[in-house]
Amino acid sequence: MHYKRALLAAAGSMALLVAACETTAPAYADHSATDAEAARIAELERQLSEARSQNSTLTQEVTTLRSSVSSVETHTSTGSYDHIAADAGYPPDARAGQCFSRILIPEVTETVSEQVIDQPEGSEIRIVPATYEFYEEQVLVKEESVQYIVVPATYETVTEQVLVQAEIREVEVIPAVYEEITEEILVRPAYTTWKPGAGLIGGGASSGYRQGSDGLFYGPDGKVLPTLIQPTGEILCKVEIPPKYKTVTRKRLVQAETTRENIIPAKYETITKEVVATPPRVEEVIIPAEYRTVQVRREVTPAYEETIVIPATYKTIQKTVVVSGGNLEWREVICDTNSTPELIAQVQSALAAAGYNPGRSDGVFGMSTLRAMEAYQRANGLIVGQLTMETMNSLGVSHETH
Repeated sequence: MHYKRALLAAAGSMALLVAACETTAPAYADHSATDAEAARIAELERQLSEARSQNSTLTQEVTTLRSSVSSVETHTSTGSYDHIAADAGYPPDARAGQCFSRILIPEVTETVSEQVIDQPEGSEIRIVPATYEFYEEQVLVKEESVQYIVVPATYETVTEQVLVQAEIREVEVIPAVYEEITEEILVRPAYTTWKPGAGLIGGGASSGYRQGSDGLFYGPDGKVLPTLIQPTGEILCKVEIPPKYKTVTRKRLVQAETTRENIIPAKYETITKEVVATPPRVEEVIIPAEYRTVQVRREVTPAYEETIVIPATYKTIQKTVVVSGGNLEWREVICDTNSTPELIAQVQSALAAAGYNPGRSDGVFGMSTLRAMEAYQRANGLIVGQLTMETMNSLGVSHETH
């Protein structure tokens, strides 16, 4: 079974190989890396070279061991090498095309509370002192006496008003108010009178009739008109003479003259003076006797000894315990053996869709892609640093192997 021990010794070196092949092979393609990133890339390339050298040696050893085992033990045509790999601590039930990395699972801890003894139980002898009580007693310090006190007069300041000028009443004449009005007044009333009148047929060359010097009326032919009434005397007419008016302007009283009494109030001046509030007097004051209270002590119980048990004291401490993790486990990963540029491009697209910038989606797993993947893994509670199948599932990228 020497081959088993050899394979177990080589398991750690194989884990380094698989971890290095995931992150270092395409790192040189990121041309925008800083000086620090360039140093890291150089270190990873050095580790990859060492891992490849170890892998070559281990491959030869495994081939030699498999040949020796086939000559000593009889195995079936299928499953014999898987049995050897499982005994050596390799990932069990692995299929062709799968890559695994032995990853340190982070420890999951929790804080628990625990009570511990702070001070153990003990005892001590204590002397209980004697107890005393005090009672009060009054003693005369000063006898009663009489004292005469002269109380001086007290004054107070008062403010009063003094009449400076008496009230004055003045009578003011308010003149009458007039307005001018224009009106027509009757100068002569209407009356009736007689005035001379004329006949109905009067003279005139245009009418063809005339009145002769004899008072008779003659027609156009010069003959007397017998049918007309001839005037017998003077004609009088009674006519009505209209009234006669005259327009005059005069003043009319609007408001008669009045008087108004104005009162000028009296004037006062405020003065301040001091007056006696209470006259001086002599008071007799009795000064009472003075006593002082003193305390007298007397013993109630004598002093004695007693043994006291001091109980143990406890304190609560917080302790961190590991719940899970802290061990190495085989986890399936994507490395340079089972990856393709198309698969890496899908991972880059998924990281970009999740809000993590992987740089160019060119199918090359460079430093920008590594930083984006690690940030995504930290944010989602995944194992950081390896492109595990858990990360592929979280990104929604298919990773079927054939």
